[in-house]
Amino acid sequence: MKKLQSYDDVMSSLVRKKRIPNLLLGNGFSMAYDPKIFSYNALYNFIGKINDPILKALFEVTKTQNFEVVMQQLDATCRLLEVFATDQGLIEQIESKRQTLENSLVDAVQSMHPEHVFKINESERRKCADFLSPYLEQGGHVFSTNYDLLLYWVEVGSKELDGKCIDGFGKDRLNEDEPHEDPVYSELIWGPNRSQQNTHHLHGTLSIFDKGVKIVKETYDGSWLLDNIRDRMKNKQYPVFVASGNADDKLNVIKHNPYLTACYDALCNAKGSLITFGFSFGDSDDHIIDAINLACSKKRHHYEKLWSVYIGVYDDTAKQHIESIKHKFQCKVNLFDAKTVNIWR
Repeated sequence: MKKLQSYDDVMSSLVRKKRIPNLLLGNGFSMAYDPKIFSYNALYNFIGKINDPILKALFEVTKTQNFEVVMQQLDATCRLLEVFATDQGLIEQIESKRQTLENSLVDAVQSMHPEHVFKINESERRKCADFLSPYLEQGGHVFSTNYDLLLYWVEVGSKELDGKCIDGFGKDRLNEDEPHEDPVYSELIWGPNRSQQNTHHLHGTLSIFDKGVKIVKETYDGSWLLDNIRDRMKNKQYPVFVASGNADDKLNVIKHNPYLTACYDALCNAKGSLITFGFSFGDSDDHIIDAINLACSKKRHHYEKLWSVYIGVYDDTAKQHIESIKHKFQCKVNLFDAKTVNIWR
């Protein structure tokens, strides 16, 4: 591969130009931590891997890749059948399929997160925090399309990111009318810090749940997060994530969830420059390119637009692919050598 500019060259150039840097992370961020674990994104493809013709047909009939929608419809169908005193055998069959679908998601989550992933050492966390800090310190935003919990563990485990990494979640005091009592707080809900949010999970993530009237975030409480995820699902709470599908399918799911919509809108309104790492811009990612183009739109104020995109590539194949889709972007596209980015070590 012809010699490309390094990551440090890119960052130095943005400093000279006084450009706000923004970061878009793809699966390469996780693969850089451990390619043996993250080379296959089980959650992304779990719907297509379900070996059950009835469940596959359900996703086709409902015309959605949204796991939560299908789960809710199965729950609603059971309740309706109970009201009409329908044959109990049919209700049990539907409940069985619902359980199969739930177990499939749990299995996919577990295959993504072998136990040692939760044991990121301090030096790795610190190194990753150093990688993320320049974006957050200079008014930029961090966007991720990954479902896994790596970014979560860096955020909560790194003192270097205290007060810098804002995901929009916070706690409300539940007993404000009792000022003399010890404060009682809610679980982490999305909204209290939304105006300062600078970290966005564009396709959702395993630690974020939709409870219908509010979006909540699971926190580490001494138990395995995977156990907590399973417990929430048993209570009909489901992780917010965008499963496999084409770009239109993904955007449809995004637009039907307030958290995902806000994250997507933040990308549409990014300003300065965008650096991408480990994001392939595949056939199903045109909705991301559309968001970038909105940010680059010349209709916006001169100082409020996205000027350029810097895409990290690992080899000639990746370079050729980006060269072949440059015409899709409405702003300048630059390439840099992704191998010069040292995120974890």
